Amino acid sequence: MSFRAIPITIGTGISFFIDSCLRRNDNKRVTKMSNPFYNIEEYILNHSDKEDPILAELNRETNLKTLRPRMLSGHLQGKILEMISKMINPERILELGTYTGYSAICLAKGLKKNGILHTIEINDELENIIRKYFTKAQIENKVKLHFGDARNIIPEINEQFDLVFIDADKREYIEYFNIVFDYVKSGGFILADNVLWSGKVIDLESPDDEYTKGIFEFNEFIKNDNRVEKVILPLRDGLMLIRKK
Repeated sequence: MSFRAIPITIGTGISFFIDSCLRRNDNKRVTKMSNPFYNIEEYILNHSDKEDPILAELNRETNLKTLRPRMLSGHLQGKILEMISKMINPERILELGTYTGYSAICLAKGLKKNGILHTIEINDELENIIRKYFTKAQIENKVKLHFGDARNIIPEINEQFDLVFIDADKREYIEYFNIVFDYVKSGGFILADNVLWSGKVIDLESPDDEYTKGIFEFNEFIKNDNRVEKVILPLRDGLMLIRKK
């Protein structure tokens, strides 16, 4: 049987590269009951910690009151960000792209006792909901919220970071990386979100799509950068883990 593997996102959870035709050898289509990929996210969530009640509330409010709520990290990715942060136990975190604050709350859970998370958001209309949930999560004293263009703000912060999470304008990923690189400690980590971009990075069907082009070029740039170690996780829309040597 021949097939072309494409990335399919199960709900808002994990992506799997599976048969694009979803067919058996007998050429019959695989049904929902016969294919475990359909139910894998439910299984994963049932065997993981439940969503923090404050994050669940933020999730609901984001879906009710904001545009493009899919930009929110969500339970599965949020828990993995939390786990990564706890493994690193950073003193300083930098986040590019706060949105409504879900991922910042997750990342802040891994900070050292006196650690600080700097998070930068371009849209100041989100300030009320961000600050509301930072307070509810009791991290308001651990987080410094900045509004504006991250490319200008990062040099102004002028600190060394153990962990950076890039989830801002996809067209500018390479520039963000280049600006932040010297502010990342040796052995520090950079996480880049949405690096599979709904599978568009495979074919580049629309060369005029600046967002897809930005992600594609970023992936190629990191692939060829010998200053770092890197791996892509097929989580949600693709999460790249980058370690500075």
